Amino acid sequence: MRPGSEMIRADADVLVVGGGPVGLAAAIEGRLAGLSVLVIEPRAGSVDKACGEGLMPGTVSALRNLGVGIQGAPFRGVRYVAPNGRTTATHHFSAGTGMGVRRTALHAALAQRAADVGVVRQSGRVVGLRPTGAPARLVVALDDGSAVEGGWVLGCDGLHSVVRRETGLARGSDGRRFGIRRHAALAPWSDVVEVHWSALGEAYVTPISATEVGIAVLGPRGWSFDEALGSFPALARRLADVAWTTSARGAGPLQQKVSSPVRGRVLLVGDAAGYVDALTGEGLRIGLACAQAAVRCVAAGRPLDYPYDWRSLTRDYRWLTSGLVTTTRVPLARRLLVPVAARLPRVFGAAVERLAR
Repeated sequence: MRPGSEMIRADADVLVVGGGPVGLAAAIEGRLAGLSVLVIEPRAGSVDKACGEGLMPGTVSALRNLGVGIQGAPFRGVRYVAPNGRTTATHHFSAGTGMGVRRTALHAALAQRAADVGVVRQSGRVVGLRPTGAPARLVVALDDGSAVEGGWVLGCDGLHSVVRRETGLARGSDGRRFGIRRHAALAPWSDVVEVHWSALGEAYVTPISATEVGIAVLGPRGWSFDEALGSFPALARRLADVAWTTSARGAGPLQQKVSSPVRGRVLLVGDAAGYVDALTGEGLRIGLACAQAAVRCVAAGRPLDYPYDWRSLTRDYRWLTSGLVTTTRVPLARRLLVPVAARLPRVFGAAVERLAR
């Protein structure tokens, strides 16, 4: 952590670094727990991100519990599609529905709810963290030379977290897989999220509205969106003459490792706390659950409870996603995945249900 002599210009019980969906959810949780909360975010307006934009039923429920209203296109399950476009495995959720929501619309809804409950926003980019002379206080230094002070810091600043780096909790990245997303002016042709598989990666098709779908591709570094789409022939044919409503937006590398999600009075939440891959599409669900757990530990003054809670909440995601990513690095396993899922619908359905909760 960096020493400094910045002018302290704000103070709160909890400083949330990162004003994306997970950061805003953590801020809302903090206010609902009776804490004063300051969110530090350099970007103005609704924050966009390259992601699949499909909210699992558990995510929709968690947002509702926070008092966040969202609008989008409902979907009833998940379908895996083989490269030939004909072999498929489909599971419909046993309870609840998911929802495809533009990330900017989700962010706007969370930001409005945060403002309604009294979350304060501070514009700025974090460049360092340090303790103060007072017990149980931390200073977050900003890029304009000023600083803010708080009792706790929640690092919710994503894949490339400054808080993770500044606390020495980062343990590197795999660096192999990246994501790219665009939107197409096309009525959804299915009431499920489709995951198309190819020899090199995956493509997610998510209904966003009655007239728009989101297309997100995951694969190796250096893939352009057009190159990636070309590896899914059946999907590429369907999208051959489509009008694209947004430009390509990328993110990565996806895998990020940490030694622990907590150090002292700093807790890492969401992608900042380590990330495996977007393959199973539940990053936001996990992020919201961990935000709630982090605030609960902060409010109780028991930060060392958080690693246990974090491991428990992320266990299924880490095991299932790590296993799937590792297995599908083998070309034969990748080719057989969808046919095997189609032949074992109960196994496929059980995996989807665990991720949808």
